[in-house]
Amino acid sequence: MSPRRRAGRDRGSFTAELAAGLPALLLLLLTGVTAVEAVTTRAACLDAAREAALAAARGADGVAAGTRIAPPAATVSVAVEGDRVIVTVRAPVRAIGARLPRLTVEATAVVAVEPGSPAAEP
Repeated sequence: MSPRRRAGRDRGSFTAELAAGLPALLLLLLTGVTAVEAVTTRAACLDAAREAALAAARGADGVAAGTRIAPPAATVSVAVEGDRVIVTVRAPVRAIGARLPRLTVEATAVVAVEPGSPAAEP
């Protein structure tokens, strides 16, 4: 028979290491989930900005076109400067955790106004 190892000073060390490391692991997980949410929201904002800019360049309502595609609670702003349409979409990112600061992502699209469209006339 082999001699049994007696419980010594390391008894409970795994529990102590888990208690110390678990908050760091959870913080890393929450940060990763929030980062993925921010990237996804920014991609949706970019799609909405492109759609709104193309609609406004053709003379349609760019804000309505962008709002249909934009993420919830996003703001769409359209500006016509000379022969360009500039659309900016801003949206808040849902951060996991109630006490974390709110993030806002932004996407901008610039499109040339199409000749003969109502947006091209002064």
